[in-house]
Amino acid sequence: MNKILNKINSPADLRKLSGQEIATLASEIREEIIRVVAQNGGHLAPNLGVVELTLALHYVFSTPEDKIIWDVGHQSYAHKIITGRREQFFTLRQYGGLSGFPKRRESEFDIFDSGHSGDAISVGLGIVVAQDYQNHRHRVIVVIGDGSLASGVAFEGLNYCGSLKKDIIIVLNDNEMSIAKSNGALSLYLNRIITGRVYNRLKTDVWNLLGHLPKDLTRRTRAVAKRLEAGLKSLLVPSLIFEELGFRYFGPFDGHNFKEMVDVFNRIKNISGPILVHIITKKGKGYHFAEENPEVFHGVGPFDIKTGEIKQTPGFSSTFGETLIRIAERDEKVVVITPGMCVGSGLQKFRKHFPDRFFDCGICEQHALDFASGLALSGLKPVVAIYSTFLTRGYDQLVYNICLQNLPVLLAIDRAGIVGEDGETHQGIFDISYLRLLPNITIMAPKDEEELKRMLFWAVENLSSPMAIRYPKGAVMVPKTNSSPPLAYGKGIMEKEGKGLCLIGIGYAVNIAERVAEELQKEGIVPGVVNARFIKPLDEELFLAIGKKYKTLFILEENTLEGGFGSSLLEFYAEKRIPVRIKRFGLPSQFIEHGDRETILLKFGLGVKELAKEIKSTIKDDRY
Repeated sequence: MNKILNKINSPADLRKLSGQEIATLASEIREEIIRVVAQNGGHLAPNLGVVELTLALHYVFSTPEDKIIWDVGHQSYAHKIITGRREQFFTLRQYGGLSGFPKRRESEFDIFDSGHSGDAISVGLGIVVAQDYQNHRHRVIVVIGDGSLASGVAFEGLNYCGSLKKDIIIVLNDNEMSIAKSNGALSLYLNRIITGRVYNRLKTDVWNLLGHLPKDLTRRTRAVAKRLEAGLKSLLVPSLIFEELGFRYFGPFDGHNFKEMVDVFNRIKNISGPILVHIITKKGKGYHFAEENPEVFHGVGPFDIKTGEIKQTPGFSSTFGETLIRIAERDEKVVVITPGMCVGSGLQKFRKHFPDRFFDCGICEQHALDFASGLALSGLKPVVAIYSTFLTRGYDQLVYNICLQNLPVLLAIDRAGIVGEDGETHQGIFDISYLRLLPNITIMAPKDEEELKRMLFWAVENLSSPMAIRYPKGAVMVPKTNSSPPLAYGKGIMEKEGKGLCLIGIGYAVNIAERVAEELQKEGIVPGVVNARFIKPLDEELFLAIGKKYKTLFILEENTLEGGFGSSLLEFYAEKRIPVRIKRFGLPSQFIEHGDRETILLKFGLGVKELAKEIKSTIKDDRY
């Protein structure tokens, strides 16, 4: 039983604990995180790595008046547990339960709805400036990981922070680097000095004193002082880049030493100007399977705590990775790029087989797409494996550096449609809408594993312009037969002839359409079923024939209805002046909360029985 954790209902309760009790609390929090994530899935390794950091921040700073902003937000589980949500933590990532990311609707301690990387520094700076404008005096602390710091927008934020000289604290959570023993003691000793009030007051007083000397002498003595300080720090401090950007740099510190971090935060919280605190943590801390393989346990499905075995079934991502290996074995021009999503995109084996043809750019989507452009310009065949939600971050590069220049880049868009438990910031429900308006691009969507393989082989073989294949997260629908026609450019398939009405699906929705057709046949209704295959271009020949044969068309897709695949068919039939009746089934134009895929699809009327019922009701309506 968690004896101490059960007493923690707010950060104020932390401040009543002794050092030993804090250490026990950290262990109890880790046990709770492991227990819940093993059942629900989630981001395990990042959260286990920041427990002591989270406790230290809430211990020293007066939250929520002082504001902690979590970049990405996938490391906020301990934060949720100690800010009044302990009793609800078992609902993590479940429909109607706690989000796996900070959510303002959940708590006043959640300052910003995080989900994507690199944004928190700029957001935090905006809060600081607004507070200054309104004469508020609360500290703003941004926690950002070393992976997120590589994001271009994070550097934009750092650059502007340094120029404005506002009072902001950036905590750099570094869980990749290590501190050599020879440097550790000296670094700690130096930073105990430079974080002290006496040191900082002395530095300011000396600087001001030098200003009273004659102008020429002031300039020279100050320059000497800066060179002396920089020289000392270059010997003893791991990084000067932050000081050059205008930050006071402190660290690195042991991110699992609660007492040390409390001491550091107490020392710096009254220092003015931009501050960067560099801490070293270990991803997966406290659970040896996650410590040994933090990449796999970064974002993980349910698993067995005792064995570390992950309870996952093969899905589109694993099919993608396996197929790409076979393609690369045939075609030496194929290279693969991913912005920090190697495991999630199913590319571990590809990375091992072709290390010289695999490029993980880190969380830098804009760079990844520009990099792909350069590879394509030089005669290679770049395949960019990227999640639907993260492709929006590189949209400018996609539009102007790939599509405008008509470059042969293949986008493998994973997590298209309802992602599920990660919620609003990760649902891939907009990509059909934002892709189909672009010139030069070809867009496909497979209904199953076999079709994904065919599309990948076909796309690489015919890669002469931008192409995209979108597919959902999770297990695939095993095809009943592999005898469907080979892929042909812009051509769909009439899966089943019918009478009076026709169900048109794109991607995974074709499976739903087939099951709905089976349900309707029980009622004596025999619909046609179409697998569109291509979102762009449309199979005009097929859809002209369908428009003439069938009275009513029902279009199924896992994308917002606004600008989606159904919209393209409405536009097509309007332009051709074919008076066909159309009803679309898809997702509303709203940000969709977290929950398992089936629950979310049912909520928005995309369950098989719900669709069959709605279709029966529709065809009885005189308007149809």
